[in-house]
Amino acid sequence: MSKTTEISKKKLLGIAGLGWMFDAMDVGILSFVIAALKVDWGLSVTQMGWIGSVNSIGMAVGALIFGLMADRVGRKKVFIITLLLFSIGSGLSALVTTLALFLVLRFFIGMGLGGELPVASTLVSESVEAHERGRVVVLLESFWAGGWLIAALISYFVIPSFGWQAALLLSALPAFYALYLRLKLPDSPKFQAIKGKSEQREPIFKKIGQIWAKSYKKQTAMLWILWFSVVFSYYGMFLWLPSVMVMKGFSLIQSFEYVLIMTVAQLPGYFSAAYLIERFGRKFVLITYLTGTALSAYFFGNAEGLALLLTAGIFLSFFNLGAWGALYAYTPEHYPTEIRGTGSGTAAAVGRVGGILGPLLVGYLVTAGVTINIIFLIFCIAIFIGALAVLLLGDETKQKKLV
Repeated sequence: MSKTTEISKKKLLGIAGLGWMFDAMDVGILSFVIAALKVDWGLSVTQMGWIGSVNSIGMAVGALIFGLMADRVGRKKVFIITLLLFSIGSGLSALVTTLALFLVLRFFIGMGLGGELPVASTLVSESVEAHERGRVVVLLESFWAGGWLIAALISYFVIPSFGWQAALLLSALPAFYALYLRLKLPDSPKFQAIKGKSEQREPIFKKIGQIWAKSYKKQTAMLWILWFSVVFSYYGMFLWLPSVMVMKGFSLIQSFEYVLIMTVAQLPGYFSAAYLIERFGRKFVLITYLTGTALSAYFFGNAEGLALLLTAGIFLSFFNLGAWGALYAYTPEHYPTEIRGTGSGTAAAVGRVGGILGPLLVGYLVTAGVTINIIFLIFCIAIFIGALAVLLLGDETKQKKLV
């Protein structure tokens, strides 16, 4: 690879990665804001669950719409639009005083978040050579851990002293970065190569039928099951982590501190997955890390003492986020350029349906008196189902040449 190409790859990873980091910062801050809003607004557990679920409804809609748009107008334009949408929405949500308005804004923020993630991973996948594509996309996903760390730090130091509104205002800063992206970010070379062809002028919803054609239906089914199980469990568990810590008897400040410690484990999870994914393949990493996530979820739900709780939480972060990195590397590799945005976006949209149900389920089950260990057992089983789908239906795409 030439020096020029290497610099371009690093530049692309940095630009897309920072957008990814801002996404994570917003989602991470929301988990802490939910816990703070319970105190400030006197929210019920069910209302807390609805905040996370409305966010995921927006993500499902955004992943579908913007995934389709990416195959029509390009990856770069959609990346910028989605970044602006969730950044401006986050800033405005700091100004509201009612749950109803907060939920409306969380829907639009979710649209931006849900659209940006699959489009960014598609853009990077199409811009990197096959022998290192998986590693680079996992490294892209590692920026998520950086965003969560920033969110945890902001929440720990800012929310107790200045309120949740200040934290949300800080998460609006990416809007300014989006203006910079418009000038600096190149579009996918593969999309530019097919831009203007007749297929691009087809009705965009026709592309959904194409991903269920005979050539792609097995991988589409596998990806939809995988995405649903991963997103269902992730948002069910991680959006509730600070609140679960409070339910287990810790103060709000203590819960923020312990979740911050758990969040640090996300980084080695990503980096180890990035190391392994080009050596042993996508299926190996996904199955191994999803199994680790499921076992960690089981032990976290059953933990009583602080030591076991922190240990299980650290492993939960390590394995779950490593699996996320492999998931984003794996998904775009199943489709040709003409329908890659659609295939990735619809899989993510199905996953976001799981993200709607996960937080709601926790809220309703806690209200019904179901114990935390049973709730986390449900997530444990869901993750095993995702791993089984990869094992039985998934094809290995390591070093596959994209067309």
